[in-house]
Amino acid sequence: MKIHEFQAKAILREAGVAVPAGIVARSRAEAEAAFKELAQPLAVVKAQIHAGGRGKGTIQGNPDQHGVQLVRSAEEAGEVAEALLGKKLETIQTGPEGQEVRQVLVEAGCDIARELYLGIVVDRGASKPVLMVSSEGGVEIEKVAEETPEKIFKEPFDPDLGLMSYQARKLAAKLGITGPSVRAADKFMRGLCKVFVNKDCSLAEINPLVITGDGDMMALDAKMTFDENALFRHNDIVEFRDRSEEEPAETRAAEAGLSFVKLDGNIGCLVNGAGLAMSTMDLIQYHGGMPANFLDVGGGANVDQVTEAFRILLADPKVKAVLVNIFGGIMQCTTIANAIMEAYQSVGFNVPLVVRLEGTEVKEGRAILANSDLDIITAEGLTDAAQKVVAAAQGK
Repeated sequence: MKIHEFQAKAILREAGVAVPAGIVARSRAEAEAAFKELAQPLAVVKAQIHAGGRGKGTIQGNPDQHGVQLVRSAEEAGEVAEALLGKKLETIQTGPEGQEVRQVLVEAGCDIARELYLGIVVDRGASKPVLMVSSEGGVEIEKVAEETPEKIFKEPFDPDLGLMSYQARKLAAKLGITGPSVRAADKFMRGLCKVFVNKDCSLAEINPLVITGDGDMMALDAKMTFDENALFRHNDIVEFRDRSEEEPAETRAAEAGLSFVKLDGNIGCLVNGAGLAMSTMDLIQYHGGMPANFLDVGGGANVDQVTEAFRILLADPKVKAVLVNIFGGIMQCTTIANAIMEAYQSVGFNVPLVVRLEGTEVKEGRAILANSDLDIITAEGLTDAAQKVVAAAQGK
């Protein structure tokens, strides 16, 4: 689950991690009032959307308006807020469709002496969280990793013990941090690592992390995502969920107990099992098609879930064909076949449907589909299914 920058900073502030003073505004008047309340000669108005690259992002139809802008008066803060609110901001992460800006963060300016990068992710190979730092703050970390990987330094840490002081100081030395800033770095890094573990984060990223003119360390930006499997422990974080920022189809699928991720292709996929779903997507692409989604209905999908899955897939106007690829292990193929038929009749298909069944009672399941009067294309194997659905999507 993703949250906004201002929400991430509220979590950090509560944990004692240094962040600038800031106030959320949802109108021009609120932005002007926020600037006055901050009582600083310089402030920043920052669009709040679930996407990175906001500083370089531009408002659709108005390329002079960026997602992050410096302001020096209440009137200017109001003007920038008015130019952003209700408009779509296009960044490197949103793509050309952009995301609507519904709120902005008016934040006090900061005396920046140096910009750094800091991020924490789970290293599944090491079975530990890993703290990553770089001297290249304010730059996309993916670009740094590709072009100058030697500028990224990593330190895995035990989630029970947290980051140790010697680890923080070692990273500070690699970044060339000296003097009083070493103590600030030690406090900041250890504090962020503690938040990462205690809040069950899957990602915590500070970019840029700044060293101020007086040697302090502060999170100028903050991005946090959370493990949804652990949200039952964090009602306070659940309240931060902004469904208006999420893909509607993904939200709808989650409510039905389906694992769904929307993609850019035109072949809808309904599969049971994450590994099989990934293999199905790979084969579709290998044979010249593009998957429109990842959709795992799980091992115990019922008629209602299969029906809802079909509705979600067919609601996408880009979908030109649908592939159902089911391995009947926990569930018998006959049950799946009957569920597909019932869902097919309930939903009403307007695109070709290809079905590949394998597993328990597969012969009986295939017979049910073959003997029906429904316009269903059956496939014998995964390669056959991929080839048939790609051809169907291309109108062949």
